[in-house]
Amino acid sequence: MIERRFEQIIFASRWLLAPFYLGLVVSLVLLLAKFTQEIFHIVPHVLEMQEKDVLLAVLTLIDLSLAGNLLLMVIFSGYENFVSKIDVADHKDRPDWMGKVDFGGLKLKLIASIVAISGIHLLKSFMNIDNTSKENLMWMVIVHMTFVVSGVLLALMDRLEGSHHGAHGKAAAAAKSDHH
Repeated sequence: MIERRFEQIIFASRWLLAPFYLGLVVSLVLLLAKFTQEIFHIVPHVLEMQEKDVLLAVLTLIDLSLAGNLLLMVIFSGYENFVSKIDVADHKDRPDWMGKVDFGGLKLKLIASIVAISGIHLLKSFMNIDNTSKENLMWMVIVHMTFVVSGVLLALMDRLEGSHHGAHGKAAAAAKSDHH
């Protein structure tokens, strides 16, 4: 009886994560505010801006959009994996990947998003090379390559783990996939 109650308390503790995901929703609103600010800053001056400056501004918008996508992915997947299922299965706009991204898949999607964001920052620096020191550029390339290598290693570990489990792991994964 004590063990059962203890396990119920531990299981219910997952709800302590819910405020974290609500905080991430607030962060998404903050990103939207920054995105809107950038749009209002760019639009009135677009005709007088040089092409390079327009491209840099667009890359900033893409960067903010990717960060928003990353946040949304963490919110949906994290909430569904660790707190509770989001009951919108019959909604026509429900993303196909919802409910199908496990923790391993989430890690890979996160690192892929981080690599993309890092790549955009690197591209912006290369496009603005006159205002970027060689030392800063070198460190940005090193950090970006660290993210790339980390992503490849994570994917490799995930693949090795899948092949390590053999046919049993594949059958379980297929059954899990069919269930969703």
